[in-house]
Amino acid sequence: MASGQQERAQAAAITSGRRSSEAAPEVATASPVERVRALFDGHRLSPAQRRIAQFLTDHLTEAAFLSITELAERVGVSQPSVTRFASSLGFSGYPALREALQPIALSAVAGAPGEGEERHRNELQSAIDAEIENLTSLRRSLAAPDRIVGIGRALARSVPLTVVGLRISASLAEYFAYAARRIHPDVRVVTRGGSVAYDGLLQAREAGGTWVLAFAMPRHAKETLAVVRAARGVGLRVALITDPALGPLADEADEVFTAGTGSRLVFDSYAAPGVLSAGVLQAMADADPERTQARLEKYEHAAEQHDFFLDD
Repeated sequence: MASGQQERAQAAAITSGRRSSEAAPEVATASPVERVRALFDGHRLSPAQRRIAQFLTDHLTEAAFLSITELAERVGVSQPSVTRFASSLGFSGYPALREALQPIALSAVAGAPGEGEERHRNELQSAIDAEIENLTSLRRSLAAPDRIVGIGRALARSVPLTVVGLRISASLAEYFAYAARRIHPDVRVVTRGGSVAYDGLLQAREAGGTWVLAFAMPRHAKETLAVVRAARGVGLRVALITDPALGPLADEADEVFTAGTGSRLVFDSYAAPGVLSAGVLQAMADADPERTQARLEKYEHAAEQHDFFLDD
């Protein structure tokens, strides 16, 4: 079967309301918005591509019949960006994507009035629902917490402990390091790649460090892979917190923990990685309870002495 025919067959399987022996039962009852989102789910889209996806979702009945020039103008992107967007979804080009969208748009026109307003009203709720699914998946994966307990013990014993997070992952690394410093005597953060990162890793190893905790959220930066390899090269072991789409980074790490990221909005959200990070911090605290208690009490004394916080 030709590639164009294959795409049309795949699109028809997603967009038609007919049941088949292989189709999931919920496809037949999915709303037009859910059917459009099914085209995008499972694909790693850039922020610019998510803008296109959001426009198609929000203006489905109109957008599905626009030319590539009209769509690019309405979204505020270039025509090649639209073509790359279609290709990233597995279509040969924008015409094939539009062909898949048009039956869904027609079904939306025939649907209940007010559906468009309901879609806009619930856009953030849909993103939150996706994050709830990520958290549920994380909860299942932690049913046996032995690995988290083990890595918490290893990170607690590594003095110094290096935390790595580049580009979008820097915020998670900074959060983790900020909290870890309350219970660990020497936490160092690497948020820049290149020779600066190498210097930090080498100094940490020479000072007696044994582990690095690295965060790698999509889109995965090549420089993160280089830093992880550099850490291994100087004799440090690497624990990695990343998303479930495993790749070369996971192959380089000694321990890998995954948590899904929210991808329904223009930029990712990190509810599940944040909870996973807090879980590792808890495991570190439990690994050396006496040190943890002593450091927490010392910090609270300093906070009170220097009046760090507003009275609640």
